[in-house]
Amino acid sequence: MKKLYLLLCSLPLVGCSVTPPELGVSGEALQDCPITPNCISSMDNSSHDMAPILFNGSMAEAKGKLVSIINSLPRTTIVEERDNYVRVEFRSQLIGFVDDVEFLLSQKTGEKTQIDFRSASRLGISDLGVNKARMKNVTALFAQ
Repeated sequence: MKKLYLLLCSLPLVGCSVTPPELGVSGEALQDCPITPNCISSMDNSSHDMAPILFNGSMAEAKGKLVSIINSLPRTTIVEERDNYVRVEFRSQLIGFVDDVEFLLSQKTGEKTQIDFRSASRLGISDLGVNKARMKNVTALFAQ
């Protein structure tokens, strides 16, 4: 019983202590998702993919709206922010597991901005659809 108690007490620390995988922009793209089903990306041509977010406006306006949406969501921390890139850590409510989410903005013809993203769990194999649900939510909030 004592071992079980120690294990349960240490779980929140496990989610917090793992270092993030290699993240960031490679060339003009985000890193591909791993083969595990705990990642969703708008740039990966695998079964994990979703369409990027499209915004009618400048890249600066799109980034401002994106940062506002991120800040409105619970348990989020923006850990890196550049002109065309935002990296965020989302923590689960119960145990504090970390998901790494990246956004890459690019200006398209006219006043259109494309926001590509990658959302991946730091630990485990399955995320029970959390990353895909999160990105569907962010996309829906962006459309409002």
